[in-house]
Amino acid sequence: MTVAGNGTQPGATPAGGGCYARTAPALAILLGSSVWGLAWYPYRVLQLWGVDAVSSQACTALIALLFLGVIYRRSFASLTWSWLLPGVALAGGITNVAFVWGTTHGHVMRVLLLFYLTPVWTALFAHWVLGERLTARGAALIVLALGGAGLMLWSPAMGWPVPNNAAEWAGTVAGAAFAMNNVLFRRISQSLPDVRPGMRSWVLYLGCLAAGLLMLPFDGGLASGAAAVTALTTDMPAAAVAVALGCAVAVTNVIVQFGLERVPANRAALIMLFEIVVAALSSWWLASEGMGAREIAGGLCIVAAGALAGILPEPKRCKSATAGDAMV
Repeated sequence: MTVAGNGTQPGATPAGGGCYARTAPALAILLGSSVWGLAWYPYRVLQLWGVDAVSSQACTALIALLFLGVIYRRSFASLTWSWLLPGVALAGGITNVAFVWGTTHGHVMRVLLLFYLTPVWTALFAHWVLGERLTARGAALIVLALGGAGLMLWSPAMGWPVPNNAAEWAGTVAGAAFAMNNVLFRRISQSLPDVRPGMRSWVLYLGCLAAGLLMLPFDGGLASGAAAVTALTTDMPAAAVAVALGCAVAVTNVIVQFGLERVPANRAALIMLFEIVVAALSSWWLASEGMGAREIAGGLCIVAAGALAGILPEPKRCKSATAGDAMV
């Protein structure tokens, strides 16, 4: 997903250099992108076993929250009150619930590509929250991304090029919330420099858990929650998948932060786009989902907008948000 940076010196590498120092951080980000490109599948498996999308998201968020709480237990002292932290929790919670629900119920690639309209939302939110001026470069990327979305979504039968179902709307909402999450992380680095990155992730997963519980009434309600609890407590394979997924999400978060601390943000943005490749191949292989020529062309425009957002320099821009923090 789109990378906004990580609050460390861009391009910093460990002392001593060497092949490992150069390749390990990039491989860490590549691994994280691969995991996120495959994460939709175990959520679908859990749904088949009686654990609906919102319930499974809340469960994996709880596991990740506990895991990160143990890993970063010595960093809790860095937390301090600010409206930015609840904002991160809210934006991160919406991102994860909408992303998981959308990829579970919809066409994986269409949902993911709509999620990748992030450059559009980032430019708008950065103007609103950070006071960043919308440049000609930013406007061009917005036009490119929206043009790709329109090309992908438009058809003579359906009329206006807008998301065609609830899952696609969920992917769009997830992308907007993720963009807000990135902008808020940049604001935190400016206003709360002492809050450590691990605590940002912990607050985010706290929001994911809260959002899952709050959205449960809209995804089957208490009956869905009760069925999920029954499945997870009586079906060992379902419980094993849920625990493994939650731990994988948390471990991936830690691994990706290692990479983001050592790879320039622009380069990391391009590596993150590997998630789309993994999602395309996995959805074709595991779910027999394909895309037509028009959808592929529109998707390439969206990916190009995301890539250019990472390649082209942005003067006087604070690069501090960690995209890996906002993942499923």
